Amino acid sequence: MNKVILMGRLTRDPEVRYSAGENSSAYARYTLAVDRRFRRDGGNDQQTADFIPCVVFGKGAEFAEKYLRQGTKIAVTGRIQTGSYTNRDGQKVYTTDVIVDEQEFAESKAASQGQGGGYSRPAAQNMAPSPSEASVGDGFMNIPDGIDEELPFN
Repeated sequence: MNKVILMGRLTRDPEVRYSAGENSSAYARYTLAVDRRFRRDGGNDQQTADFIPCVVFGKGAEFAEKYLRQGTKIAVTGRIQTGSYTNRDGQKVYTTDVIVDEQEFAESKAASQGQGGGYSRPAAQNMAPSPSEASVGDGFMNIPDGIDEELPFN
């Protein structure tokens, strides 16, 4: 099984290109900085990052072009793909990319702007907060009083 799940921030704006021909299709490349925790000799937690190259095709690439910016925190799922090519100097170069199947925002617009990332949410999503956004600060939704009798379990 070849399945990858990553969460990180874009190191720069996505690079989007379109294939030539009648049925041109978009593809986007971006790099995710994914935090890695490890212990140093002193026992202090140090944080560093891995920089993972990602490629997304079609509608996902168009989404990346429109909404993703440097610093935006996203979660992606996909698969690892390796390859190789010979460069102009005649040397063989090996590549490893994550081919993205799904990508989504991993933090709210307000949190993203506070971290220096800047994406704008689609207008349709700005109208009303979703149930998860109307939740309490602890991450759980409020349950109205008196609903205990209606629950199918105790």
